[in-house]
Amino acid sequence: MSSIDVINGGILTTIQDSGRYGYQELGIPTSGVMDDYNYKLSNILVGNKLDEAVLEMTYFGPTLKFNEEMTIAITGSNMSPKINGKAVPMFETIKVKAGETLQFGRVDEGIRSYIAFGGSIDVPVVNGSKSTHIKTKMGGLNGRALKPKDQLNIKKSKEKTMRRIPEKYLPKFSHCNILRVVLGPQDDYFTEKGIHDLFRSGGYQVTKDFDRMGIRLKGEEIEHKETADIISDGTTFGSIQVPANGQPIILLADRQTTGGYTKIGNVITPDLYKLAQMAFLDKVLFQQVTIEEAQKLAVDYKNKFDVIKKESII
Repeated sequence: MSSIDVINGGILTTIQDSGRYGYQELGIPTSGVMDDYNYKLSNILVGNKLDEAVLEMTYFGPTLKFNEEMTIAITGSNMSPKINGKAVPMFETIKVKAGETLQFGRVDEGIRSYIAFGGSIDVPVVNGSKSTHIKTKMGGLNGRALKPKDQLNIKKSKEKTMRRIPEKYLPKFSHCNILRVVLGPQDDYFTEKGIHDLFRSGGYQVTKDFDRMGIRLKGEEIEHKETADIISDGTTFGSIQVPANGQPIILLADRQTTGGYTKIGNVITPDLYKLAQMAFLDKVLFQQVTIEEAQKLAVDYKNKFDVIKKESII
């Protein structure tokens, strides 16, 4: 077992994996990483399974001291990572020596980054996941974000392959994102004008109200036929709720398990990672796709990681 000392926890650094599925009926949120794409890239780089737990950093990363040699990888938004004061590359395998310290600065573009370790983070598996849900103090390291004097224990793997993500697969960060959407399940609650405005208006702006639960948007009011209320039903990552004021809310990883507002559509799987990197005043444009198109795009997205894994070997 190898250990890492937390000198500084950063603004919000939590242990996350692919999520806690199968418990929404009991009121337990899915949680998990916000940016699935960069999450999977980080695990590819260190030779882990794609669903292994990582550290998710928000805005400003932690300071970590490594007590043993270890393989790591850093992906997502650029927080200017340095080891012992020397800049290190992102999106490629890094060898850290015993006694070295990893530090981060403030984010450049986007808002979230990921650190994967060659091996597994040794924390309890709660309901099938190591993911942290802070509001219920569930999972991760005692159900909370990292703080000074914490210690992370890592069960190191024997993987020695060095990798680098080819440039064509590197994520692009933008202050204006096109999000592809499948209509439903309550699109029949909206007028033709309301649905038209969702896709044909000048877009929507991210407000100050955004976190791991959801993003409130501001823009053209989406018109209901009668009411915005429904009998509460299940929610998913990317659900677009529209309350009575007509301003959409996109639900994210730590969303509530059920909701009583109409949902006009859902952002498709390959575009969900874009939501994780959006911040105040960023713009969203919605584009409609069919269920058949969304399914094909989701399969292509899943298969893409097998290709990246093969092409990333140095």
